Amino acid sequence: MARAQESFSKKENEKKRLKKQQEKAERREERQANKKDSSLEEMLAYVDENGNITTTPPDPTKKKKEINAEDIIVGVPKQEDREPEDTQRTGTVTFFNSSKGYGFIKDAVSQESIFVHANALGGLTLLEGNKVSFEVEPGMKGPTAVRVKMAS
Repeated sequence: MARAQESFSKKENEKKRLKKQQEKAERREERQANKKDSSLEEMLAYVDENGNITTTPPDPTKKKKEINAEDIIVGVPKQEDREPEDTQRTGTVTFFNSSKGYGFIKDAVSQESIFVHANALGGLTLLEGNKVSFEVEPGMKGPTAVRVKMAS
């Protein structure tokens, strides 16, 4: 006598599969029954003057802001177009190594530390705490003080 080829787990899996199919068919029927006809107006979305998406169309009587295309500045202004900054700055020497020939000056206005080399001193000897006036130029590793003089 041969036993049935279907084991308990096979029967359970078959039941699960049939139940899943039945639920799927029910959901499909429910979706078709509740299907509402959406009109074109309901599907449309509008963008207002600030770029936000709205469901209401824009008001045609409302005036739009006119922006001149020439007034829009795109990019960074050229070097010659910029207003020249006050090139002469003052500060205090925070560190100077006379044997190696370099040091740092703390700007009095921006409080940033600016590198200074002995070549920019023009024979002037600096000590820590000296008040100096100088000009800033971009160096290889950041701003560099040039034309350093003792402040009066």
